[in-house]
Amino acid sequence: MKIINTILLDEITAKAKQSPRMRMNYNFHEKLDDPVNRLLNAMEPGTYLRPHRHLDPAKDEIFLLLRGRVAVFLFDETGEITDTLVLDPLAGIYGAEIKAGVWHGLLVLDSGSVIYEVKQGPFAPLSPENMAPWSPAVEEAEAVRLYMQKLAAAL
Repeated sequence: MKIINTILLDEITAKAKQSPRMRMNYNFHEKLDDPVNRLLNAMEPGTYLRPHRHLDPAKDEIFLLLRGRVAVFLFDETGEITDTLVLDPLAGIYGAEIKAGVWHGLLVLDSGSVIYEVKQGPFAPLSPENMAPWSPAVEEAEAVRLYMQKLAAAL
């Protein structure tokens, strides 16, 4: 049996805090080609999750927030925000399901935030076509900082 408890959440949160990306995965699936990918994703404020979609290959994405607070954004084809939801287990808002092909992104609001994520396998890194062309690339530090401020202001 694989157990999700405070000890595990604290361990991956500590690794996220040490990571240059300010996030860390903990996979429950044993192989990347498993038919269902299940993982914890510990994320810290300041981590940049570039808006993206899962269109090729088409995969729905489901995530539940186990602790912390995370904002979920949906976008149209031009990058305009079409929907926003703040996940907060203490407020009774636990998760979301994003359909394949929908542009989405996250903004981490609280330290120690951890989501449990499920999506169809096998694992496939996001191709450039699945990255939002209207959002800054990870390497563009100042543009990323300004973009994240813009998202925060939209809440």
